[in-house]
Amino acid sequence: MAKLLHSQRTWIGPDAKARLKILRAAKSVAIVGASPNPARSSYFVGTYLQQSSDYTVYFVNPNADTILGEKAYPDLASLPEVPDIVVVFRRGSDIPAVIDDVVASGAPTIWVQLGIWNQDAAEYGESKGLTVVMDRCIKIEHARFNGGLHLLGFDTGQITARKTIR
Repeated sequence: MAKLLHSQRTWIGPDAKARLKILRAAKSVAIVGASPNPARSSYFVGTYLQQSSDYTVYFVNPNADTILGEKAYPDLASLPEVPDIVVVFRRGSDIPAVIDDVVASGAPTIWVQLGIWNQDAAEYGESKGLTVVMDRCIKIEHARFNGGLHLLGFDTGQITARKTIR
């Protein structure tokens, strides 16, 4: 599916206040397409959510046994609970099938990662009763709302703007 320019997009997802409400209400997050490879963005996001949030984080990858020290599940149906948010690290063309899995699981929200856009899938998800967030990074949004966002997208731990003397 060809990428739409931002100016050509007609579907509009939840605004900042609604995204904050979603994040504050959630207790558990499942990451579909999670990778055990530290170089992958899903690994970085999983690390952040484990260390910087109170969420119970589930990793969904049929080809992995463990990710970040946690059991990896083959699919959403195998999780021990219904997650509040399903974060998706998959191609835009895979999103409609993931939406069907999310609906079947009973999860209320699908959160499709930054850089992934499928307008038809977003509309389809909403027609199935899901809250759809698309082309947004849950790590960046969580950090932004919780004071941990640095220009590069992570918390540097630096409290002052002054350079340290060595």
